[in-house]
Amino acid sequence: MRRIIAILMENEPGALSRVVGLFSQRGYNIDTLTVAPTEDRTLSRLTLTTTGDEKIIEQITKQLNKLLDVVKVVDLTEGTYIERELMLIKVRALGDQRAEIKRCTDIFRGQIVDVSATSYTIQVAGEGDKLDAFITTLPEGDVVEVVRSGISGIARGEKSLKL
Repeated sequence: MRRIIAILMENEPGALSRVVGLFSQRGYNIDTLTVAPTEDRTLSRLTLTTTGDEKIIEQITKQLNKLLDVVKVVDLTEGTYIERELMLIKVRALGDQRAEIKRCTDIFRGQIVDVSATSYTIQVAGEGDKLDAFITTLPEGDVVEVVRSGISGIARGEKSLKL
């Protein structure tokens, strides 16, 4: 089962390395990982996705809480949450293709953020399935490059990951 885990941690050198090392040492995989400072510059918020049953996720959570740099750990998938991912995709865009690519971009509520004589760079945000679907709508062989941010998630309602 896919899980989204949010971690509030000290914004210190080596903190991210220790979290990633914990996963590596125990043979768990991190599918996506995003991290950035919070409104409090001494803290960072790390959001990662991983897969595992209840027992594995419980073990991961307990081990994360033992790390000195970790302040708080929340499994967002235990409640209701919002997730988003950002994708930048460069596609070949020549002649009549340009209008078709623009139409697909509009349907997926994306934005063309760079234009050249032979390509478009498009920004699309949403859940991973939406981004995957956008890629499949593009003509085969026209995708030049894809960059994805990884999942960011936040609990719905009043719940928050704060001290």
